[in-house]
Formats: sequence, C-alpha cells, structure tokens
Amino acid sequence: MRVIVSPASGVPLYEQIVEQVRQQIMAGELAAGAALPSLRALAGELRVSLITTTRAYNDLAAEGLIVNVPGKGSFVAQIDPDEARRSSLERARTGLRQIVARTRDTGLVSLEELTAMLAEEWKR
Repeated sequence: MRVIVSPASGVPLYEQIVEQVRQQIMAGELAAGAALPSLRALAGELRVSLITTTRAYNDLAAEGLIVNVPGKGSFVAQIDPDEARRSSLERARTGLRQIVARTRDTGLVSLEELTAMLAEEWKR
C-alpha cells in the first residue's frame, strides 16, 4: 500500500489516506483479503496521529472497502463491481452537487464554463 500525505494540501490527513486507499482498492492494486498495515504502523510511517489512521480505517470500513477484524487487523474487503460503480457514481454526484450549488449561486460561472472545466479535468 502506498500512501503519501501532505499537511500543507488543505485536505484533512485522514481524507487523503481514505482517498488513496480507496483508489488503490478500486484499481485492483490492493486485492481482496490483502492485509493493511496496522493503525500504529501506518501512523508511524506517515508521521500522523493514531487518531488520524483510526478515522481513515473506520471511514473505509463504513464504505465497505475494508474489514476490521479485532485482534487480527484490517483487510481489503471483497468488492462487488456493481456496488463499487454505484458508490463511485454517488460520490461523484455528491461532489458535483456541491460544486454546482456554489457556482450557480454566484451567477459568475456559466454551465458551459463548468462543463468545459469538467472535460478539462477529466483529461488530466
């Protein structure tokens, strides 16, 4: 598992961990059943608090991406491809709703400009 966090990014550290682990699971880089580093080991490796790694793992477990087994550790869950797609679409829709609400309310950005920005970001 590869995770790099940046305290200067403006994104909470636990969210950075969640996003990177989520991407690795969805891309198949972390296979179902694979053991994840312990909370303490990951906290030490990333130089973050144990609370940060605990929150990240709990969020991943709540999404059904990992399973926390008391006394054994955390493991990548078996992912249903249809459920993974549905979950990914829902996260995208939530993010888009927030962006649309913020930009539409200002009246300074048109739908065409927003669509062009989305296409540009998609190509990155």
